[in-house]
Amino acid sequence: MLKCPNCQSRDIGRLAANQYYCWNCFIELTINGDHFLTHQVEEDGSLSSLDDLFSEDERRIQDSF
Repeated sequence: MLKCPNCQSRDIGRLAANQYYCWNCFIELTINGDHFLTHQVEEDGSLSSLDDLFSEDERRIQDSF
């Protein structure tokens, strides 16, 4: 099971292949290799990257699905 790198919640929903959404802190997670790409969903539906807020280790996928 996946864990959100932002809030550590396991309340993660699947949007599409390799795309997930944290229902606790409302960020979108995209799996790219062994790392998450993190995005905030804006009011107009566009995505803003949050990757600069997390180190590469924090974005590393450590849990199995």
